Amino acid sequence: MLKDITLGQYFPGDTPAHKLDPRTKILLVLLYIIALFCAKGAAGYGVLALTLAVCVRVSQVGLRALVRGLKPVLFIIIFTGLLNLFFTPGTRNLVEWGPVQISDTGLHNAVFMVLRIMLLIMGTFLMTYTTSPISLTDGLERLLNGLKRLHVPVHELAMMMSIALRFIPTLIEETDKIMSAQKARGADFESGNL
Repeated sequence: MLKDITLGQYFPGDTPAHKLDPRTKILLVLLYIIALFCAKGAAGYGVLALTLAVCVRVSQVGLRALVRGLKPVLFIIIFTGLLNLFFTPGTRNLVEWGPVQISDTGLHNAVFMVLRIMLLIMGTFLMTYTTSPISLTDGLERLLNGLKRLHVPVHELAMMMSIALRFIPTLIEETDKIMSAQKARGADFESGNL
C-alpha cells in the first residue's frame, strides 16, 4: 500500500511542463486552488477538470500516477463526502430512513466537495511530479525573496521544505520495510516457528 504513495516524487521528463519555471508553476497552482474554491456548479468544476486534464496530457505524467496519489487520502475524501451527504440540511429530503436523511443540498455539497478535494490534490501533485524538489524550493525562495525585508527567514523555510520533500519517499520506503518485517514476524509466530 505504501508503494502507492507518490507524494514528493519527481518524474523526470522533457515536456513543456517540466521545463516551465518553478515560480510560474507555483503561481499557476495557487491560481488553480483559488479557482477551485471559487468554482460554483458543474460548469466551473468541469472547466477546472478539463484544465487539469490538459496539464496532465502536456506533462505526460499520466492520470494513473495522480489517481495513485489519492489513495493515502481516500478515507478523508470519503469521510468528508459522507459528512456533507448526511449532515447538510436542505429544502427537500431525497431519502428518509429513520434518523438518516439525505437532502438535495447535502447530495450537491457532497459531490462537489469530493470533486474539489480530488482536483486540489491531483493539481498540487502534478506540480511536484514535474518539478524537482531543489527547483521547487529555489523557486519558492525566489518568489518569497521580498519578505526578507520583513526579516522572514525565507532561505530557512525553503530549506525545510526541500528537506521534507526529499525525505518523504525515503520515509515511505523505510515504513514499508518495517511493515513487511512485522508481517513476516507475525507469519512466523502464527505458524509456530520462532
